[in-house]
Amino acid sequence: MKDSIITLPHPNLRKSSKKIGVITEEVNKVIQDMEAATLDWEKSRAHEVGVALAAVQIDKLIRVVVIRNNFDNKDDHTFSVFINPEITKYEGDIEEDYEGCLSVKDIYGKVPRYTKVRVKALGIDGRSFRVTAEGFLARIFQHEIDHTKGVVFIDHIKDDENAFFNLTEDGSLVQLDYEKDVRNNSILW
Repeated sequence: MKDSIITLPHPNLRKSSKKIGVITEEVNKVIQDMEAATLDWEKSRAHEVGVALAAVQIDKLIRVVVIRNNFDNKDDHTFSVFINPEITKYEGDIEEDYEGCLSVKDIYGKVPRYTKVRVKALGIDGRSFRVTAEGFLARIFQHEIDHTKGVVFIDHIKDDENAFFNLTEDGSLVQLDYEKDVRNNSILW
């Protein structure tokens, strides 16, 4: 299943996803595949947790996001589903923190994001609901909703020479050489 996650330079990661009009069996199957792909991906990683996924990351250009209910517990395999998610308000401060992505191999970045967002979406029952997210969860929503618009986290830091990192075998982050590893990297851009 983890092989179903597409990674840069796959062109669909730079495309906008389509809004879902009707929640069909096909949409429900995509959601199941997204959850399975996220869990499969993290099985082979000692220092990483699959916290969320957008449908485009399994090469389905529809606006669906799944977010792990408890990303502090790798044994909790439950997710919340957000169909046509949209940020209605950005609040709080803008803070930089580390982000990785299942679709960007071996690269982490120090990305500026709002500390609080308000989100509206549809649930799998088709009903509209709203969520206010703060801290790490707010960061996750911004990251995943960006995916539905064809934006990858590295796009926010493209010109920041000090923002790119690599995860080492022991789980620590080491800064990358921007000129050598990032600026003209054909996989990233």
